[in-house]
Parts: sequence; C-alpha cells; structure tokens
Amino acid sequence: SEMCIRDRITIHVTVNDEAYIRTVPVNMTLLQFLREELHLTGTKEGCDEGECGACTVLVDGHPMNSCLVLVAELDGKHVLTVEGLARDGRLHPLQEAFLEVGAVQCGYCTPGMVLAIKKLLDEHPDPTESEIKYGLAGNICRCTGYVKIIDGILLAAEIFRSGKLPEGEKTGCGVGERAVRVDVAEKVQGYGKYPDDLYVD
Repeated sequence: SEMCIRDRITIHVTVNDEAYIRTVPVNMTLLQFLREELHLTGTKEGCDEGECGACTVLVDGHPMNSCLVLVAELDGKHVLTVEGLARDGRLHPLQEAFLEVGAVQCGYCTPGMVLAIKKLLDEHPDPTESEIKYGLAGNICRCTGYVKIIDGILLAAEIFRSGKLPEGEKTGCGVGERAVRVDVAEKVQGYGKYPDDLYVD
C-alpha cells in the first residue's frame, strides 16, 4: 500500500477513527503530520527530542513520542490523540478526573499525560501510586508537583471501575465550594490554544 515518489510517500493511516490517505515527505514526523497536515494541535511540541512527553499519542494502543516517529512508518496503523478521547459529548474519565481535582495548570503537558496514562488504566484499572508514577515517567510537568495529577489518575481509575464520578467529588459554584478553572475543559480535550497552535496566512 506504500508508493514512494522521490522523497514523498503515500500512507494510509487512521487518526481518531478517521481514515486518511496522504502523500507526505518521507522525513515527516507523526507530530508534524498531526499538527501541520491535520491541524490537531492537542499534541504538543515540547522538546522535539522525545524527552518531555508532551507529544505522546497512542499508536495501536501503545504510547509513543510522536516527535520521534516518522509518519511513513505508520502505514495501516491507528493513532489516538487527545482530541479523540471524548465520545458523544462526554469527557473520557481521565479528562473528567483531571478537571475535577484541578490537575491542570498551564495545560501544555496535559494531553500527553492523559494519553500516557490511558494505556496503564486500560490494563490496570486499579493501579497503585507507584504504578502511576512509573506510567508517567516519560512525561514532564513544568508547573505542578504531580500531586494533583496522581489524584486525578486515582479518581479516573475509580470512575473506570464504578462507571461514575464518586459522590462528594463534584465541584460547585457557590460560596465556600471549590471551583474549577474556566479553561480546564479545553485543555484536557486538547482544544486550548497556545501561540504555536494558531495558523495564519
């Protein structure tokens, strides 16, 4: 299914359950493909060296640093980005839990963290804190001490197991109630815009 024309190659790849056939440069990374070809900017470019995890996506269910993978190697593969997690208008439990516990600060690392840990929760719906830390090992957060992130993952695991948000966890908007930052929903879904996410003529 691959056809090479000089320095370009035609690939068939599925991203967030949508099939694409594109002819791309042979040296184009998956990160470049997602951001430049598909305009899926939820996947962030943090270091471009595979060190920070901001560009983490799932390829056939496995976490990968999209800045290190050539899209030409993904012919016939399935890619999941943060934009593909929410279904039918409902946040994925990880996104919902990050929102509920306040696990998002600037939000730049959040999409990569959510996808990195999704694999763990798919395989271990009741992870220990040390398993969570191991699952996050390739993802750097520059804003937090990871406490709320780990709390969010533990809450997500509970949502996975029970199918709903535990009682008493909901936030409100009344006096004395914990409030949720207004920009968290867009950050956990990958729609929050940073300067590098804007396209201009």
